[in-house]
Amino acid sequence: IISPLMSYFAMILVFMQRYDKKSGLGTLISVMLPYSIAFLVFWTLMLVAWYVFNLPLGPGAGLHI
Repeated sequence: IISPLMSYFAMILVFMQRYDKKSGLGTLISVMLPYSIAFLVFWTLMLVAWYVFNLPLGPGAGLHI
């Protein structure tokens, strides 16, 4: 949700301002930063596990780095 390419970024900010009039862009980013970091760590660990255990991504699609 922190990405500026997120298409609903402005809408989320408007909904956030409905409940807290003083909230802004910095407030939204500071609220969502822990979630973004948690997703980054989780998906990185999943990628490492997939690579270590040599699991395929799908039928006939191996993982090569």
